[in-house]
Amino acid sequence: MSHHFEKTLVGEALVGQGPEVAHIDLVIGPKGGAVEKAFVDALSTPAKGHTPLLAVLEPNLPTKPATLMVNKVTIKNAAQALLMYGPAQAAVAKAVMDCVEEGFIPKEMAEDLMIIVSVFIEWDAHDKAKIYENNYKATKFAIERAASGKPTVEEVLEKKDSARHPFA
Repeated sequence: MSHHFEKTLVGEALVGQGPEVAHIDLVIGPKGGAVEKAFVDALSTPAKGHTPLLAVLEPNLPTKPATLMVNKVTIKNAAQALLMYGPAQAAVAKAVMDCVEEGFIPKEMAEDLMIIVSVFIEWDAHDKAKIYENNYKATKFAIERAASGKPTVEEVLEKKDSARHPFA
C-alpha cells in the first residue's frame, strides 16, 4: 500500500440507498498545508445550518488525525442535527481510527495529518443504525481509496463511457 501523505489526498465513496444513503467526500493532508488552512477556516467561520464539528469517539476523545466534519445538506431542525452529531459523528470517528489501526493512515503520521470529511444526510433520513453503518463504511472506503491512490486515472478512463451515475 503506497502512502503519499506529504500532499493532499482526496477520497470519495457512496454507500447504501434510500434516505440513509451515505455520500462521503474527504481530503487528507499534512499540518501546515491546504487542508489545515481549510480546517481552521471552516471551524472558525460556521454558517447558518452548516456548523463544522470535530469527529469524536466519545466526548473529550477526538480522533487522531484531527478530523473535521462538514455537512453538505443544510441542517434545518434538531432531529437532523442529532443524526449528524450522533450516529454520523460516531461512524466517521470510528472509521478514521480503524484506518489508523489497520495501517491505511500510518500511526506515526496520525499527529501530523488533518482530515476534512464532507457528510451527506438527507432531510428525511431517520434510521440511526443505517446512518451509522453507511457513514462508517463510506468514510473507511474513502480513506482507503485516498491512501492507495484509487481509482487510478486508467481505471477512470476505462469506465468513463459506460459509467452510470445513480442520481443523474
